[in-house]
Amino acid sequence: MRKHFSTYIEQVATANEDIIFITGDLGYNALENLAAKMGDRFINAGVAEQNMIGMAAGMAYKGYRVICYSIAPFVVYRCLEQVRNDVCFHNLPVYIVGNGGGYGYGIMGSSHHCIEDIACLSGLPNMRCYVPAFVEDMNACMDEMFARRGPAYLRLGLGKPLPAGMTLTDYGAAPAKLQGAGLTIIAQSPVAGNVAAALAASGAAANVDLFIVNRMPLTELPADMRDSITYSRNVLTIEEHIATGGLGQAVSAALHRAALPVNRLTSLCAEGYPCGLYGSQAYHQQQSGLGEDNILRIINSYFGA
Repeated sequence: MRKHFSTYIEQVATANEDIIFITGDLGYNALENLAAKMGDRFINAGVAEQNMIGMAAGMAYKGYRVICYSIAPFVVYRCLEQVRNDVCFHNLPVYIVGNGGGYGYGIMGSSHHCIEDIACLSGLPNMRCYVPAFVEDMNACMDEMFARRGPAYLRLGLGKPLPAGMTLTDYGAAPAKLQGAGLTIIAQSPVAGNVAAALAASGAAANVDLFIVNRMPLTELPADMRDSITYSRNVLTIEEHIATGGLGQAVSAALHRAALPVNRLTSLCAEGYPCGLYGSQAYHQQQSGLGEDNILRIINSYFGA
């Protein structure tokens, strides 16, 4: 996703002189094209994320749209107060872009993981979080982010292609046609690729509706998702984020508000560090039950397999 993001920003910055890009001394082998194209509008703020957000807020106050880029934990956690006070309360067009969301930086450990970011940011005033799952839905997220001209967070990861039989929507992606399914799956972030792989290996795939949500907060269920749940009465949510403040809780609250009866609701999420060890992103997904094998097991359990 990082390469695709860089190409997109190059095009937008070329066409719009009000775009400024600030990096927290990161993005090597991915952002050189931006530095060459944007000139003085490309700024390396150094390892000073809090200062970077303050700079961005000042520039945004003067009419610029400002991108602040770093790896996700550095650009979210280290400067949360500046994001809240300088950017969100003033409703400024500062776009926080975090690479390697979830367990993306693997063996580098918890200091480099970002599994609480949506919880931290989505409740802030005027903030909208974008969590694309595939390269195909990144453009829609970024188009909306730039057009909206308000505080935004874009979480990048390693995305796989959009699964066959799905179509892009204004909230992410959905089945091209609802199947009258026995299970509704709602996923977020590139871990959706594991969901698609598990479905491909499942004999129940034809009896499952898969939805992808790439915008937070989620305050109500889209109509097609609500229709699927009304029919299936079985829901499985999957995300590479902790349970608190994440997709599963948002879906549960939306179900309650809509008074939709559900027979079974299961939420798979980032469980932190169950065994106290660090490894690759795939290792941490497995530890949290987000690997393909466990997702397949949970899907099959809805159908008595």
